[in-house]
Amino acid sequence: MEYFEYSDIEIEYLKSRDPVLKQVIEQIGIIKRAVIPDLFAALINSIVGQQISTKAHQTIWQRINNSFSPITPANFKSLSAEELQKCGITMKKAHYIKEITRRIISDQLDLERLADLSNEEVIEQLCELPGIGRWTAEMILTFSLQRKDIISYSDLAILRGMRMVYHHRRITPQLFTKYKRRYGPYATIASLYLWAVAAGAIPELKDYAPKSKNNVRI
Repeated sequence: MEYFEYSDIEIEYLKSRDPVLKQVIEQIGIIKRAVIPDLFAALINSIVGQQISTKAHQTIWQRINNSFSPITPANFKSLSAEELQKCGITMKKAHYIKEITRRIISDQLDLERLADLSNEEVIEQLCELPGIGRWTAEMILTFSLQRKDIISYSDLAILRGMRMVYHHRRITPQLFTKYKRRYGPYATIASLYLWAVAAGAIPELKDYAPKSKNNVRI
């Protein structure tokens, strides 16, 4: 298994820029987050994982790997949507996967070229695909292309982590932009720690969001 690569250079930079985040980093230590370097596999994985639990995602992804490896456009070209659906995904997701595969096979999307594009250019290209929105594109940038300056305002866990670390009741777009600039050019590494905090890595930190019946469970 491969993990997101970062070093002491990024860590020391973030610690020098943000004394509050420094305490979090020192308390949690090194974080290992798995990555999927193959872009096609990462795209399929991201479609599979949309709007389902982490456990369900892992189960279905393992099922797909067991049934259809290797995860390549050439291999998936011959699969029917019904075959994909049998692994536990919706028919809508199965059709997304088939259409993404078709576009890659027909050279409408050149995955190898994405590595040479800027972050925003990659997002623009990926968002043209069915089933791929900005958040998913940002996760591809993070966990496949391993870009180091990605942090997502669309990610509820990132916003929760920020509230917990900095004791805010709400993260406005303006406040988010302030922290993003502070973390740059290593916002992705900051994201790793915010996700960890949101998941309970530091039990004494609490979420300061106003209590509401409509709050989304993260």
